[in-house]
Amino acid sequence: MTTTLTPAAGTRPRVAALLRRALWWCALTLSGGVERRGHLPRGGCVVVANHSSHADTAALLAALDARHTPAIGAAADYWFASPWRRRICSRLAAGFPVRRSGGGMDDLLAMADGLRAGRAVVLFPEGTRGRDGEVGSFHRGALVLAEHAGVPVVPVGIAGTDRLLPKHGRFRHTLIRVRIGTPLPPSATPEEAREAVAALHARTNAEALRDSPLRRRVAALAASRLGLLLALTWAFAEALSWPLMPELLLAVLCAAAPRRAVVLSLTALAGSLAGSALALQLAVSGVHLPAPLTTDRMRAEVRHELSTEGASAVRHQPWNGIPFKVYAAEAGRADVPTGPWLTAAALSRGSRTLTVGVAFGGAALLLRRWRRWYGAYVGLLGVGFAVGLAVIVGSWG
Repeated sequence: MTTTLTPAAGTRPRVAALLRRALWWCALTLSGGVERRGHLPRGGCVVVANHSSHADTAALLAALDARHTPAIGAAADYWFASPWRRRICSRLAAGFPVRRSGGGMDDLLAMADGLRAGRAVVLFPEGTRGRDGEVGSFHRGALVLAEHAGVPVVPVGIAGTDRLLPKHGRFRHTLIRVRIGTPLPPSATPEEAREAVAALHARTNAEALRDSPLRRRVAALAASRLGLLLALTWAFAEALSWPLMPELLLAVLCAAAPRRAVVLSLTALAGSLAGSALALQLAVSGVHLPAPLTTDRMRAEVRHELSTEGASAVRHQPWNGIPFKVYAAEAGRADVPTGPWLTAAALSRGSRTLTVGVAFGGAALLLRRWRRWYGAYVGLLGVGFAVGLAVIVGSWG
């Protein structure tokens, strides 16, 4: 079974390659991110890479330039054994079949014209997925193809795919890194190619992810009981008198520890509701707590809403900029029952608190590769919050 792919000339193959790259880049971004170092040389080349996971193909398609319209050699007895696998492999991975016994060299040599036209042909010379992070011995096919077509051999090291989608293991969220090495001449031996790939793989695996010391400290706090206590206390105090909304804290904590976003958000919501229940009871008793950064116009607006809508008036709070504590205190003065108040507040406050926490956590997962800039992010967040707060208070002055 042989399939010859057309050379890379023309726009249609490049558009298809660009769409595949966008598809796999988005998929890997959602699963932890993909990072590339190095570039393929101009013109055609045979790419040889280590192979430890089915995710290796996605990593290379996401990392390699679409102008090379990369084609991936795939085991014919597995990926082309059924119609649906054949369609998935050829359309989503630009795969072409390579027989692992009898005729495999003919399958490879059929790609020579595409290589001469500027295409990149990607092969995994180990022939199968390895285990334990070791790079196995290389078969000669990739080197024979490169020499036959007169194109260089480009070693590539892939790290992280064995954690993302291990052989016979479960999917795990992680960053994928692809390092493109210096091209080798077509006359390179399988041992030379293997040594180059193994060195790139080991170097990439050993390289520490660039991170912010501040982010690591904040992430440790967010993952601890102290972090939960901080979220609970902050939100509780804000519902009474504290001027800084809990969403600001969530934007800091959830960006540092995105996997804790839901727990932190729910904890902050519980603190807000508990604090608002206390604020309501204190207002019923005639206690007036300090309310910094609020205005008489805010209180007048809330009294009007409560008089016409009752407890459901709090639904306006996530959108109009009036602090939650103003609604809680004025609800007490308006004799709004605690039960209906907590129900309405849970819906309105919960919608914003959970949305903010999950949104910042999700963004942090997508932008994991830039987490070394966490300190700058916190600084910009503080400036943006201060400006926004000034604008809101001024508009209600």
